[in-house]
Amino acid sequence: MTRLSPLLAQATPVTVDHGEGCYLYGTDGRRYLDFTAGIGVTSTGHCHPHVVEAARRQVGSLIHGQYTTVMHQPMLELVDRLGSVLPEGLDSLFFANSGSEAVEASLRLSRQATGRPNVIVFHGGFHGRTVATATMTTSGTRFSAGFSPLMGGVHVAPFPNAYRYGWSEEEATAFALKELDYIFATLTAPNETAAFVVEPVLGEGGYVPGNTAFFQGLRERADRYGILLVIDEIQTGFGRTGKFFGHQHFDVRPDIITIAKGLASGFPLSGIAASEELMSKGWPGSQGGTYGGNAVSCAAAVATLEVIEKEDLVANAAARGAQLLDGARRNAIDGIGDVRGLGLLVGSEFTAADGSADRAKAAAAQQLAAKKGLLLLTCGAHMNVVRMIPPLIVTADQIEDALKIWSEVLDEV
Repeated sequence: MTRLSPLLAQATPVTVDHGEGCYLYGTDGRRYLDFTAGIGVTSTGHCHPHVVEAARRQVGSLIHGQYTTVMHQPMLELVDRLGSVLPEGLDSLFFANSGSEAVEASLRLSRQATGRPNVIVFHGGFHGRTVATATMTTSGTRFSAGFSPLMGGVHVAPFPNAYRYGWSEEEATAFALKELDYIFATLTAPNETAAFVVEPVLGEGGYVPGNTAFFQGLRERADRYGILLVIDEIQTGFGRTGKFFGHQHFDVRPDIITIAKGLASGFPLSGIAASEELMSKGWPGSQGGTYGGNAVSCAAAVATLEVIEKEDLVANAAARGAQLLDGARRNAIDGIGDVRGLGLLVGSEFTAADGSADRAKAAAAQQLAAKKGLLLLTCGAHMNVVRMIPPLIVTADQIEDALKIWSEVLDEV
């Protein structure tokens, strides 16, 4: 018999029969409150009727129209609709399939546009699993181990992770920016640095939000040295943080953003946005792909954006995220060293009495939650952070249901 690769470790024991809204229904007949959202993908919940109808209608008229061969209406409509939500000045789009492809596209554009070889990423960031994006990923060695040599030209600077350093946010930010300047003096000169690539909130790195002073410091250095600021909005975009894009919490202007995950409610679609002036500096033939901008995915993305606007899901993410973060903090036990997040990205970090990571307890809590009907995931360098990522449609009652289960888990774990 053929089987899936044994390397595909399953985070929960659930085999899904169907999904609806914030719930998954297993083949075992049980209902599960899904606070994984497909790792932040099902922004409008499972099988939102408006998204389903848009995809169904599109499948009946055109499934695949390769977009450097022919143009199709769903993509043109998506480009137009994204224009109303993208940061000012980012008026040119390239579409691909996965987050990794989007980050690679931003890397290629940055190097070609500046003529510089190096990029700086930030400790704890996750950007993908391809050779280039795994090189840029420092949220855990599991993403880059075993297939060296990796790509050259990548340098790693500190992210202001105050809890990890045991400092205040101000101290961690000052340290991060000071070390960034030291990297310019010792590893990659500013005139050899094409871009900073950074997440507004570390995702796989443990749900650690950035802050305004840090991002303003990056912007100032980018402007001073002609470096591009690439903000990876793959997990934080499309309302997830309580603003449409995560960087908007920090009043910072990106040169490029990468997008994916919540854009199309589960259909594969990613991309980058930049100014037309910057995008034009890429080399001819450097952008393309067979499946990028798939017609069905684009139709689903248009419908997703319509649902986000009509149902006011960005505001809902802000309100429900505050409720979730407050509840998770109230429920925290002695074995949880920190509870943090932004919007509907909330992480609880499990630590032992000596302050070291307690991966075993985090895993036990995540598995026990699944047995009780609440699906969660872990993340962080030591996989000791349990993260909650509900769909943007989550209600106050569903948040309370999840917190009740989580409280029971923490009492028993």
